[in-house]
Amino acid sequence: MSQKKDDMSTEAVGLGRRRFLNTAALTGLTLGVAACNDKPETAPAASGTSAAAPAAHASSATHLKPGELDTYYGIWSGGHTGDMRILGLPSGREIHRIPCFVPDALVGWGLTNESKAVMGTKPDGSLRYTVADTHHTHASYKDGNYDGRYAWINDKINSRIARVRLDYFVCDKITELPNVQGFHGIFPDKADPVDPAINYTTRVFCGAEFAIPLPNNGGDINNPEKYRSMFTCVDAESMEVRWQVLIDGNCDLTATSYDGKLAATNQYNIENGVHYEDMMSSERDACLFFNIARIEEAVKAGKFTTVGTSKVPVVDGTRENNKDPKTALTAYVSVPKNPHGVNASPDAKYFICAGKLSPTATVIELSKVLDWFDGKLAELDKAIVAEVEIGLGPLHTAFDGRGNAYTTLFLDSQVVKWNVDAAIKFHAGDKTAKYVVDRLDVHYQPGHINASQSETRMADGKYLAVGCKFSKDRFLPVGPLHPENEQIIDISGDKMVLLADHPVRGEPHDFIIFKRDLLKPKQVYDINDFPLAIKDSKESGVTRNGKKVTVKITSQAPAFSLREFTVKKGDEVTLILTNLDKIEDLTHGFAIPKYNVNFIVNPLETKSVTFIADQPGVFWCYCTHFCHALHLEMRTRMIVEA
Repeated sequence: MSQKKDDMSTEAVGLGRRRFLNTAALTGLTLGVAACNDKPETAPAASGTSAAAPAAHASSATHLKPGELDTYYGIWSGGHTGDMRILGLPSGREIHRIPCFVPDALVGWGLTNESKAVMGTKPDGSLRYTVADTHHTHASYKDGNYDGRYAWINDKINSRIARVRLDYFVCDKITELPNVQGFHGIFPDKADPVDPAINYTTRVFCGAEFAIPLPNNGGDINNPEKYRSMFTCVDAESMEVRWQVLIDGNCDLTATSYDGKLAATNQYNIENGVHYEDMMSSERDACLFFNIARIEEAVKAGKFTTVGTSKVPVVDGTRENNKDPKTALTAYVSVPKNPHGVNASPDAKYFICAGKLSPTATVIELSKVLDWFDGKLAELDKAIVAEVEIGLGPLHTAFDGRGNAYTTLFLDSQVVKWNVDAAIKFHAGDKTAKYVVDRLDVHYQPGHINASQSETRMADGKYLAVGCKFSKDRFLPVGPLHPENEQIIDISGDKMVLLADHPVRGEPHDFIIFKRDLLKPKQVYDINDFPLAIKDSKESGVTRNGKKVTVKITSQAPAFSLREFTVKKGDEVTLILTNLDKIEDLTHGFAIPKYNVNFIVNPLETKSVTFIADQPGVFWCYCTHFCHALHLEMRTRMIVEA
């Protein structure tokens, strides 16, 4: 459905493109990407749209005074760098990067024994994986808001999920999901589906995008009917996989209800197609809902199977075996073909799926989905309370807590602001309901979007961030590989105002934004958290057990506790370093030339590395992190005897 031409407040060409999309979606996608080359250097606002240029009165919000702190934290995915980025908002300043899946030379991630234990190694001690593709990141909840305990991030390539402790901003657990490929969507639950006293996160849900033969051991390669995807539940504390659901179609993104009863994933390729043309035959795809309490009852009752060597319980969530609402574990609500994104509204009433190749957003009322599971709703698709046209290429949706949704339009290169209640009225037949509130040109082809506190009950409608996949002419040219463009928008008023552009190395995806007072980060480690900690410099020294040598050393500006230490060629050396400085921001580094050793230790932190002393000679080990006026003199000698 769509509003009248004058209600849509768009250029005539925009409406023409919308009509075109309905008849030639795929061709429209190609033309839409190319169209941004036709934009003028400073694009004027279309009739009825907000101006793209920053407003002088608002842009100052992103330029903080020296020493002034941001009011929000932003947790961003790092893309192919395999890490998590921490930003301050509204400035957009990058404050920190947390390595998770990929080695990092600054902190020694992937080099130290402690980080290798988290990342996972092969039998020879080398890292199991050294590449990653992080997409989505979300944080733990309590009472419908973030509680500052954990954040999680996915690795699509290797089907891994990492957990980050938000007290120290470090990755402490990584779990590889069994039986899946292309793990994409991720979202924690916000409450327990049965026990109302558990009003905090205990599970994290993970959607697998690619269907594979199960078990994927070389059999059934040419039998697409045997290909299936899985939806996975991971325990938030232990990070062990609790259960999986066998499903029809691919998972894209994931959302959870505030009462904990429902999780969902928007799906494309419900046909289970292996080739492109096989994925496009159905008229519509689905938003797949999971009844969490019933799934866990089935697992508890032993109504599950396992796949291959995995011991994880797998229940059947396919369409064929979930037709009876009163026993169904899953529910497939139909949505337009190739949906992209499913998001929960802060009022806890709705999930919204964006159309991508359809110019529509679909609003699904959660209480009606629960009614279907209870046998009170005859047709599941009656849970759809609005399906309205909002623009070309809708992808992801954020909220302001005032009843408005903000959706990225990939082909229109816009953000559209629309009112959910008005959209429901329009869908119900009230053609006077003007649901589109505002449009803003962004640059270019926006993907993910989020607003301050948007994914909580406390959405405050202050700032919006949007990740644009193409930057083109927005920054100084740096050769063929362009940065992406992350833009910050003021949404506190009736009209959206673009505040700032920020170049970012590709390819980040999702992010969340929340008030800074929800986190209480620790500035100094607790030395008792480290079993190998050297609590007194007098404990420093070298001990030998055959060819295995342990070197214990401490750092305290501006010196290491050992002036030198001696090992023999061929020794397996384990070096343990504790930073005894207790002062905030006094980090030390430790590097050994020619031995591929470089890592840091923060105040009262302990790390260790193990290597073979295979090169005889003198090697000056030095502090790599500036710490003192005598920083350059902070060294020790490793002497390797031939």
